[in-house]
Amino acid sequence: MTLSTSKNIVRVNLGARAYDIVIGQGLLAQAGEHVPPLLSSKKLCIVTDETVAKLYLVKLMHTLEAAGLTPCPPIILPPGEQTKNFQQLQSIIEKSLSYKLNRNSTLIALGGGVIGDIAGFAAAILMRGIGFVQIPTTLLSQVDSSVGGKTGINTAAGKNLAGAFYHPKVVLIDTDVLKTLPVRELKAGYAEIAKYALINDPAFFNWLEQNGRALLEGDAAAQKYAIYASCRAKAAIVEEDENEQKDIRALLNLGHTFGHALEALGGYDGRLLHGEAVGIGALLAHEFSLQLGLCPAHDVERLRLHLLKTGLMMEPPFKVTAHDMLARMHGDKKNTDGQITLILTKGIGQAFVARHISEVELRAFLQRKFG
Repeated sequence: MTLSTSKNIVRVNLGARAYDIVIGQGLLAQAGEHVPPLLSSKKLCIVTDETVAKLYLVKLMHTLEAAGLTPCPPIILPPGEQTKNFQQLQSIIEKSLSYKLNRNSTLIALGGGVIGDIAGFAAAILMRGIGFVQIPTTLLSQVDSSVGGKTGINTAAGKNLAGAFYHPKVVLIDTDVLKTLPVRELKAGYAEIAKYALINDPAFFNWLEQNGRALLEGDAAAQKYAIYASCRAKAAIVEEDENEQKDIRALLNLGHTFGHALEALGGYDGRLLHGEAVGIGALLAHEFSLQLGLCPAHDVERLRLHLLKTGLMMEPPFKVTAHDMLARMHGDKKNTDGQITLILTKGIGQAFVARHISEVELRAFLQRKFG
């Protein structure tokens, strides 16, 4: 992984699948400069949602057309996590085929994590793989879901249980789009930023304690630095363990086993955003680590205080029970041989993969938390 602050580029070095994460202001209007050299054909299709389409679709279409590309009619999906399903995936595939896209064509994902995940999965399976470009428009998707090649949809059994590893040709991160992002969405993205610090970068957590509120209040320099740091951290982990075979990439799931269970129990109905669930899950992981005698109480309190000061959600906005949480956690992708796997911690910046978790101790912890 290499980082060029002058060019605002983080390179994800994956051999033939290597790609750049380009970070800067005004990149949406410059997509016509960055995208064409990477394409095998001028024909492409933009996948977006109704909310993002109103804000940025026309601008993106204009810059691509000015560059001599040929966008098909855009595929516009409903916003929200509930869109990540087989029905919407099928609609992307069938519309793409009706537009006569071929193996040299490209799908461009313009939107947050939901759009990036489902459009990327569609690109992975269309004619066994067509080109794919990520233009993330939320802080969460900019620092996490657009990078690393994980694509997928949700099923009745749980989150992201159908999908593929499929990398984009490029990720264009326009920091200007954060100006239109609701505060709640910024906070959801911030939880993923904090996750990187909690995994293995205590110095970054120190920085967040000093600058986190400024970032959430719109400080452009703080936002850009946090995006750089997060993309750099994820790129480094993905390069070491691209397909999650070495218990290295699994560390990126800190907070996610708890968080995915909470999301599923909430029915993906908008009461709990993915980033909010991750923030709650990260706190639960630290609290459970404390119960197991792994993590010092001081670090748990430090995290709790930081979440409080930055206004992040610290508990789900609906009733859950230990029984329901355990049932959902048993469906997590990281589990082995029917046993729950968690990302736990020995302190801030000291996360590790914990297999063969005692379900008795986990149940007792969840019962104290939720009843």
